[in-house]
Amino acid sequence: MSDKQSLKAQTRAYFDRVAPEIDRWRDRSRYYYRDLERLHQFVIPPGSRVLEIGCGTGELLRAVAPSVGVGVDLSPGMVAIAQQKYPRLQFCCADAETLTSGQLGHPDPFDYIVLSDTLGHLSDIQAVLECLQPFCQPRTRLILTFHNYLWEPLLRLGEAVGLRRPQPPQNWLSMDDVTNLLTITGYRPLKRGRRLLLPKRVPIIADLVNRYLSPLPGIRHLDLINYVIARPPAVADAEQPTCSVIIPARNEAGNVEDAIARMPLLGRHTEVIWVEGHSQDETWATIQQTLQDYRGPLTLRAYQQSGQGKADAVRLGFDKATGDVLMILDADLTVPPEDLTHFWTAITTGHGEFINGSRLVYPRSRQAMPWLNTVANKIFALLFSFLLEQPLKDTLCGTKVLWRSDYERIAAGRSYFGDFDPFGDFDLLFGAAKLNLDLVEVPIRYQPRSYGASNIAHVKEGLVLLRMCAYASRKLKFIP
Repeated sequence: MSDKQSLKAQTRAYFDRVAPEIDRWRDRSRYYYRDLERLHQFVIPPGSRVLEIGCGTGELLRAVAPSVGVGVDLSPGMVAIAQQKYPRLQFCCADAETLTSGQLGHPDPFDYIVLSDTLGHLSDIQAVLECLQPFCQPRTRLILTFHNYLWEPLLRLGEAVGLRRPQPPQNWLSMDDVTNLLTITGYRPLKRGRRLLLPKRVPIIADLVNRYLSPLPGIRHLDLINYVIARPPAVADAEQPTCSVIIPARNEAGNVEDAIARMPLLGRHTEVIWVEGHSQDETWATIQQTLQDYRGPLTLRAYQQSGQGKADAVRLGFDKATGDVLMILDADLTVPPEDLTHFWTAITTGHGEFINGSRLVYPRSRQAMPWLNTVANKIFALLFSFLLEQPLKDTLCGTKVLWRSDYERIAAGRSYFGDFDPFGDFDLLFGAAKLNLDLVEVPIRYQPRSYGASNIAHVKEGLVLLRMCAYASRKLKFIP
């Protein structure tokens, strides 16, 4: 018997032995396990198709309320208890390194695959990650939770004094170890996070510490639970998708013809949707004349918004769009229309699922972005990177690109955040973060506007942005 087989046999024997008393130990650490449940309930919408590797007695799988829930465990004792407790769910005794769809009885892929406190007990993590790929579709998300190795001495002490269930020999992995294993097996890590500084319930104190202190920079590196959310290898569609470019316009009459003349053809078919909003110049008349005179390959449509603000205009445009891919292009043309080809390539080749423009890579003139605006943009980028758990260099660029199917999911879940965003950019960013979309940035060369004046009220809108940061912190970071 090889060392790997021997370790696997020891692990199976250990969990079979502790299976009858596992729930008693779980009750003693109820505060810790309840936090794990909250994390997974935040990420996984009810009614999803969920596969859990290392499911134990099925408590976590039950907590996420799946429409199809399948648990896999190496221990027959664990599986027997889980099936008895939760007959509506399906449990399978199998080795995750050699798992097949025939063993599960579910040929369809899953929406979420969970490995919670499982990596430490696997004899070959790379083999398991490779084996799970056939159970994925492009929108599948892997959720991996594991202990911070800095806690090893304290956890060992807990075992010695009887506060924690004794554990078999296990792997201790850093965050970088896990993201590296995901990368070499073809997955793309999307989000890395930490939580739970105080894993035992201390009335009032534990909740305050874990909600407000635990997520803070520096301190969070001491948290007990590490988690990584990843997506499977991207597969490009054989058929070219279609594209809708939404252009919100207010007092931009001088840019209408130029926008159409410079618009690239994207995918199988490109439509351009103008949404005009209460202009005081000839913007609407110019749009109407342009649509009447145009004889090119683009499909042009135009609407007037009855509401106020860019967010209202973008939502109207998206609701009217027919393309597979949705793009926002500001009518001031400070983002060149020609650069939309870079966004198109990034999303259609699977290198990202939500593409955000970044104006802060290439040099830009003071006329295009004064130095104070540059500083403010960088500060807000740091704040939002912290809140979203994904690095962002420029949150305020108006050009954003996503799949229409993902926008529909964002819109369906909008009630979680509410109607808080007058700009529209952050409604999309927060929604994408909540869905754990793969957010990447495309650098663009930011140009000075050649017509009209900016519609931005810098001080007023800066205060709005600060309020949105505070709001997002309660919904995405400092959550109960």
